[in-house]
Amino acid sequence: VQLQASGGGLVQAGGSLRLSCAASGRTWRSYTMGWFRQAPGNERDFVAAITWTGDSTYYADSVKGRFTISRDNAKNTVYLQMNSLNPEDTAVYYCAAANSMGVNYSNLGLKEEYDYWGQGTLVTVSS
Repeated sequence: VQLQASGGGLVQAGGSLRLSCAASGRTWRSYTMGWFRQAPGNERDFVAAITWTGDSTYYADSVKGRFTISRDNAKNTVYLQMNSLNPEDTAVYYCAAANSMGVNYSNLGLKEEYDYWGQGTLVTVSS
């Protein structure tokens, strides 16, 4: 599975961005997908995840009610809609894929649960 994240950029506080993660690989649709972010000097933190069916979604407390993860399996793409952005959301955002056959849904917040990673896209929120 190969992942390509895009959609980052510079936005003012209160604004919105939509990140996309294009996936390739014939088994991609069976993968649970996640978004993580890493600010300078910080660890890579969980943001959101979605099961391969799209039936279940998971969010970090810091983004609940502001961010929405979704997927379009026909387009091999996962999205992260980010609203009400604030400067604390500034980070490089990474998409990741976890093989649903072996995933522990209780551990979706752990980066060790994911098998593949995209290259990251930078989101900068100005105050």
